[in-house]
Amino acid sequence: MSRLRRSRQAGFTLIEVLVALAVVAATIAAIGSVVAVSTRGVRSIEQRLAFRETLRAMLTSLPDRRVLAEGNSSGDTMGYQWRIDVAPFIANFVDPRAPSPWVPEAVVLRVRSPSGQLVQINTVRLRRRAN
Repeated sequence: MSRLRRSRQAGFTLIEVLVALAVVAATIAAIGSVVAVSTRGVRSIEQRLAFRETLRAMLTSLPDRRVLAEGNSSGDTMGYQWRIDVAPFIANFVDPRAPSPWVPEAVVLRVRSPSGQLVQINTVRLRRRAN
């Protein structure tokens, strides 16, 4: 008789199986959401890195100071829209009438990525004064 009792008590009930399946499903769903968030984060970082590298390439490829003239220009490079504004650098510590061979110019580079992110870089370049 003890064998008969043990055989009836051995195994899982339907409730125990359903609870185990629910726990496994919840665990898999949690892992799936973590993977999805990680994938979005990696994609975002890759896009930002590509944007920064494109921006750096544009900044280093600015025309030579002899060619860079006042005014603005714009264009599109690999889906990145850019605009360069060059104007006289105006500050209270710069005297434009000072006898210097150099004239400071403010250069503003704006780049918009295909995703819509906008970055602006402000810098100053020195141009040789016209004789």
